[in-house]
Amino acid sequence: MNKDVLAFVDEQLDELKEKNLYNTIRVLESSQGAWVTIDGRSKLNLCSNNYLGLAADEDLVAAACEATRKYGVGPGAVRTIAGTMSIHGELERVLAEFKGREASIALQSGFSANLAVIPLLVGRDDLIYSDEFNHASIIDGCRLSRAKIRVFGHLDMDHLEELLKEDIEHPGRKLIISDGVFSMDGDLGNMPAIADLAEKYGCISMVDDAHGEGVLGSHGRGIVDHYELGERIDVEVGTLSKAMGCVGGFVAGDARLIEYIKQRGRPFLFSSSLTPAEAAANLTAVRKLWESDELVSRLWDNAKYFQGKLSEMGFDTGRTETPITPVIIGDAGVSAEFSRRLFEKDIFAQSIGFPTVPQGKARIRVMISAAHSREDLDFALETFGIVGRDLEII
Repeated sequence: MNKDVLAFVDEQLDELKEKNLYNTIRVLESSQGAWVTIDGRSKLNLCSNNYLGLAADEDLVAAACEATRKYGVGPGAVRTIAGTMSIHGELERVLAEFKGREASIALQSGFSANLAVIPLLVGRDDLIYSDEFNHASIIDGCRLSRAKIRVFGHLDMDHLEELLKEDIEHPGRKLIISDGVFSMDGDLGNMPAIADLAEKYGCISMVDDAHGEGVLGSHGRGIVDHYELGERIDVEVGTLSKAMGCVGGFVAGDARLIEYIKQRGRPFLFSSSLTPAEAAANLTAVRKLWESDELVSRLWDNAKYFQGKLSEMGFDTGRTETPITPVIIGDAGVSAEFSRRLFEKDIFAQSIGFPTVPQGKARIRVMISAAHSREDLDFALETFGIVGRDLEII
């Protein structure tokens, strides 16, 4: 028998192409920055999560090089055996102080952080209340927990409370979880209301603040600081791969919770830790934010300018409350063509469609950075206007 057991893959790929949902992966030939080199040409970078322009920052590069010389290129083991180095402990100490929490734990990514902590908070006999637009890593962490998942409408606190009331007699643990910043629309999780409801109904509260770290709050401390909630949110998950410019994730909260993750968190137990270079670069990024909020202020100035001009031109930027700028096109085919024409005019801004966003909500998601100059933004605005008029979007 000579059956091609992977024939279904061809069918799936063909379907993605037919629906204009096939993702063309561009290859960067330079470091991350306001401009990048792709196919030998310089392109204005409007795709990166490098909010503060730190990915190629000289101080971070120097710290990574120094740590590599001191500790080597890799940890050589999982954290619980022989992979914990002093640089990891220093990063976790500084992160906890920066976030105003008792302790923190660094993991390989924000995705890994969610997979580590959610199954430790709840299990088969427990309940999770999750915003319908929560990130895939939250969804996967919830599934791994085997708890019953109750999805509430996006930012619909009345719906959330209805579910909590229905489950008032449930004997198990209950977890309310939300993104801090929703990455496709740029709107904010209603963390004050979640804190209130968690306290009222005896739930654990958790936020995944991947796109809020380095962006919201004093000196970029995140959404919990932005809303001045202190320790009313029990668990904070963050990423080091966006505004911090490097890679990794972390969980911050009570010291006993962090110790529990060290004992039972599967990504911590069964996968090697951050490299010394990554830990040192992240440590340097956090210290930079602590010392000055200049980059955060510049990021917000750029975002307000760019979004204001886009709106004046007639583009639909949705409900964003952050530097994430969705330019909503609607049809996936038109959105893909918009992205292609921008690329021809030396602007790198990818189209995003279903299932990342709902059907009929395809968009160009523009990621503004503190690294962009006013000239960069004006060039982008002029080009968006040309393409938008050509495609009869504005």
